[in-house]
Parts: sequence; structure tokens; C-alpha cells
Amino acid sequence: MEKLNLNRIVDQLLQRSGLELSVRLEMRFEDGRLIGGKYGMISRSVTMYTEVIQEQCLQLFGSVGRMEDYFTVVLAHELGHAADADLPRLCEELEDAAMSGERRTRIALQIEENAWNYALALVPEVDAAFFSIVIDESLLAYRIQVEEAAAAAATA
Repeated sequence: MEKLNLNRIVDQLLQRSGLELSVRLEMRFEDGRLIGGKYGMISRSVTMYTEVIQEQCLQLFGSVGRMEDYFTVVLAHELGHAADADLPRLCEELEDAAMSGERRTRIALQIEENAWNYALALVPEVDAAFFSIVIDESLLAYRIQVEEAAAAAATA
């Protein structure tokens, strides 16, 4: 991925979003997990992990031919976290130790769905089928956790 093109995408989406925050490009997430992007609520910053994004694109689509679209979608998702007025409240709820596991997983899913809904509106030029594949893959683990927590609660 050419850094010049990535910086152009960053500038374009920041302008379109109207958000006041910084975006950094790094190669990999520090602990080695395959995280493509991360929003820092306190620092009001987004870090995009370009090597990981490339790996994810290859894993999901079998090539890096749509790398710029994939980067755009992941960045739009991270900007979605920044734009989410409910995020501070939802994060505070997640820290409630008395909350059930099912409720906690539903809140985590809601946080991610909010960001994806924003991303869809921010970059409507990315085709819906491509977007859908990325969203479904991203939310799969959250949805499984919600289903498992609901099943556990039903049998308790």
C-alpha cells in the first residue's frame, strides 16, 4: 500500500466526517493481534495498522486487489467510534461489574454496530456487497458471544 494514497484517504474521510482527531499509520498493533484499526477515546485519535489491514484483506478476499477499499472501510469504522455520542456511556456500562455476561456482550455488539452504521453512511461509494462481507466478518465473534450468553442465561 502506498502511504501517499492512504494519507489521501485519511484526509478525505476526516474532511467528510468533520471530526477533530488525529490519525496515525503504523505497521502492526503492539501485541501482535490482527487489529486493523483502533480508536482512542481519551486521546481522540485513530491508529491504523497497515500491515494488518493488508493481511486481513488477503485473508477475507484472497487478494489485496481491493486494499484501498478495505482500508477505507476500516478507517470509516474507526471514525464511527469517534462520532458515536453514545460511546462514553456504553463503555461506562461495560465497566459495571454487576452486569450480566449477556448484557455485557450485547453492549459490546452495540458499540461495534454503531460504528459500522456510521461507516456505511460515511462511504456510500464502497459497494454494498463488499461492505457487507467486511461487516459480517467483523461482527461474527460478537454475535456468537451474544448467542452463547443468551443460551447460557436461558438454561440457568
